[in-house]
Amino acid sequence: EVRLVESGGGLVQAGGSLRLSCATSGFSFDGYTIGWFRQAPGKEQEGISYISLSDGSPAYVDSLKGRATVSSDNAKKTVYLQINVLKPEDTAVYYCAAGPEGLVKFGSAEYWYWGQGTRVTVSS
Repeated sequence: EVRLVESGGGLVQAGGSLRLSCATSGFSFDGYTIGWFRQAPGKEQEGISYISLSDGSPAYVDSLKGRATVSSDNAKKTVYLQINVLKPEDTAVYYCAAGPEGLVKFGSAEYWYWGQGTRVTVSS
């Protein structure tokens, strides 16, 4: 059974940092890309970052460039998303998803497996 489980969300003050984790199981880590998405209250889901599990190459949406770092621990089959200098507009439910390498980027439709999400609330 494929599982993705996010953790690390919570309430944080603006300017603070969080590290979100995406623990995976049930599929071969190699050959996949893990994407991070978020859905703010009243807004559509948006892709914000992804990482190739084969070569570790990351990508970020413009609003997170310079503030976020995505990384993977292949031994633990876990992907992390560190976000610094959090802003109230970062408040959202954050999801990780897995999809076939080379076919997925920021669009959500191509991802095959999804986690349940972890809520991040940034207070001003």
